[in-house]
Parts: sequence; C-alpha cells; structure tokens
Amino acid sequence: MARHIVAEQISLFPADVELPRNDTTSTFADNVCIPIHRWFRYSAGFSGLWARELIEKEKARGRATVLDPFAGSGTVLLEGERCEVETIGVEAHPFVARVALAKLCWREDTRAFRDFALAVLARAREEGGSAEGHSRLMHKCYPPEILSRLDSLRRAWEAVADGSPVSELTWLAVTSILRECSPVGTAQWQYVLPNKIKAKSADPYEAFEGKVYLMSGDMSKRQQGVAGPRARLHREDARQCASLPDAWADLVITSPPYANNYDYADATRLEMAFWGEVDGWGDLQGAVRKYLVRSCTQHVATMIGETYELIDQPLLALIREEIADVCTRLEGERGKHGGKKPYHTMIAAYFSDMARVWTALRRVTADGGRVCFVVGDSAPYGIYVPVDRWLGELAVAAGFTAYSFEKTRDRNVKWKNRKHRVPLQEGRLWVEG
Repeated sequence: MARHIVAEQISLFPADVELPRNDTTSTFADNVCIPIHRWFRYSAGFSGLWARELIEKEKARGRATVLDPFAGSGTVLLEGERCEVETIGVEAHPFVARVALAKLCWREDTRAFRDFALAVLARAREEGGSAEGHSRLMHKCYPPEILSRLDSLRRAWEAVADGSPVSELTWLAVTSILRECSPVGTAQWQYVLPNKIKAKSADPYEAFEGKVYLMSGDMSKRQQGVAGPRARLHREDARQCASLPDAWADLVITSPPYANNYDYADATRLEMAFWGEVDGWGDLQGAVRKYLVRSCTQHVATMIGETYELIDQPLLALIREEIADVCTRLEGERGKHGGKKPYHTMIAAYFSDMARVWTALRRVTADGGRVCFVVGDSAPYGIYVPVDRWLGELAVAAGFTAYSFEKTRDRNVKWKNRKHRVPLQEGRLWVEG
C-alpha cells in the first residue's frame, strides 16, 4: 500500500500566523469558563471553542456527522449539538461516561431540575449525615464535619434518585463539588495529594446550592435557540466502536489517552470512592482500567512477558522495527531505576491498542472523511517515543490515505520535578480518509 504523507501543515489558522508556544486549545483550560463544559473539569480534555470552530468549518465543507471515539466528559458532543450536526461519542470509562451523559441533559426543564436539587439540599440539611463508613481516602481528604455534610447530600440524593434526567443532573451537581470542598490537594489535573493543604475550601451546602444555580443558569442560556439533533453516547470500547455503522462519520475529533503513564482510571478515584464504587486504589483495575486503552504501567503489570508478542502482531508491522528498538532500550533502562516500571510493555500495549482503534475508525469513517487527534509525545526514562508519527503510520496502515502533524505547544517545560530534559510537544494529528 502506498503511503502519502502530507508535507504541509493543516491548520485552522492563516498560513502566515505562527501559533504561540502557550496555545491552550489542546487543553481543558478554556472550558472552565464555558457554560455546561464547566460543570465538571475532567483533566483529559481540549477546548470546546476550538472544537466548535472546527466542526463549523467542516460542516461548511459538507461534513455533518461527527464522532468522538474517546468522548471523555462530552466536549465534542456538546459542541456538535451547538453546531446542529449529528454527533456520536464512545467512552469506555464508566464514571466519566456518566458525567458526559449528565451534561447532555442540559435540555431538561430548568425549574424541574432546580426544584429537585434544592429539595435534596433541604433534606440533607434536615436529616444530616455521618463521616462513618467511608473509605480511608475520604477520611484523608475531608475533616469529619465536611465529610458528614457531603454524606448527607449523598444520602438525600439516594433517597429520591430515580434515574431521571433531573436526578442525574443533581448527581452531577454533588459530584462536581467534591474537590472544591476538600482542604487538601485535590486539583483536577493531579492525583489526590492528602499531604498538600489548600488555601481555602468550600462548605458543601453552599457549594452545592451555588452549583445548582450555575447549572440551571447555563441550561436556560443554552436552551435559547438550539434545536439541533441530540448527541448520543455509547459506553463501549473505541477499539471496536461496535455500535457504529460502517462509513458513518464524516469527521472524527478526539483526544486519545496519551502514552505518558498517566492513570486515567485514577483521575476520578476521589469521586468514585465517595459514591462507593471503589474502596481503594486496587479496585480501579476491575472497575475502570480493564475497559481502557493501555496507556500506563498499572495496566500491564502482569503482561511483561508478552511485550514482544505484542510487537510482533501484524497490526504493528509498519512500525515494528522502530518500536522493537525503543522497547528494547526501555527494557534495558528499567533495571537502572528504583521503580522498575515496565514502560517497554506499556508502549507495546499502547500502540497495539491504538492500531485496533485505527482499524475500527477506518471502518466507521466515510471515504473522504477527516480525523483530528489531539496528541502528545512521550519519553519514559528519557527515551523518546514519536507518538504522533507512529500513530500517523498506523492510521495509514489501517487504510487512511495521509497524515500530518500541527504542533500547538511545548510540554514538559514547567515542572521542576521532571525526570528528563527531552523536548516534548502537543498538537493535532490530522488524518485524511
């Protein structure tokens, strides 16, 4: 199969405009101020404003069916609805998928949601709660009086929860205040740090009431003038996209997991522990990790002996020589470090999984369709992994015709505790169907 690698940079911006090094459109930063998106900050995300601009541009070119195979908390789904195009998302993380589904309830009756949620608050105030019976993580993150108030909100919601849209919106309102009510390190972009103290934290009742009014206000504004089709979300695996018909998508916009050892399952451990879905870190394997693309060493701890079997798969033929070399170097470097993390196995498993994703996307993407992946490269143990190029090569191997990469920002430049000095970048991988 001939490969056609596009040399020029494909960009939404004029050719003579140089993107700033601190361009944040490939991050969630913009979304903290955008109605509905701001209801829950998921660390793995990108700008809703950028997604909206791209969808509108591609819609003008006749592409009106949009897919996000790693839908996360719903950025593309919400903007697809705003742009009045047919939009489908796929998300394998059960908890994050529930967050996205709750956000998609923004069309519900605003007063009905507010009345339901404020009734939950009134019940919580009246009946109270208890700090007893919660996991160790909860007690590390909250003093007893705060945990008791959060528990009262949980109990009050559970007493009336009926699976309705307003019930799920109220669940999201409780969920979204958990981190701001903790006095310890619970910022959304980091793992929970019980030994780090915040300057201030919120009272649960006040935070919940404020969130309800914020959400209902966002709903009222969004409901004015929007009459497009409702987005759909499938809780399933992007490596299969089983619910999508062949050649359905004209445009694919997504950000897959990065091969940088970030544990996406752990990103919502605090919230899942509060709702009783996990008790400790070890529970994440059965509750979340087993569903996800293997992008961290926690995924592959029992697979070290399978590393080179993964590399030998036909799906990786186009990059086999390079990835084998990188994995061999990573394996050799492993013994020199205390943690002895199996990065070599993680990299092999990650690209094996992403090759399957490309195969699934080739099936569900129409001829002439376009794909945009927001991606970042990686350098475990200081050994560079050309993520964007390898993903582009795998896309071509799956049947797409061309790829190019558009850098948006530098990575690994501000953290004082970074383990290496290898320059890293983040940007958009454009793939043509």
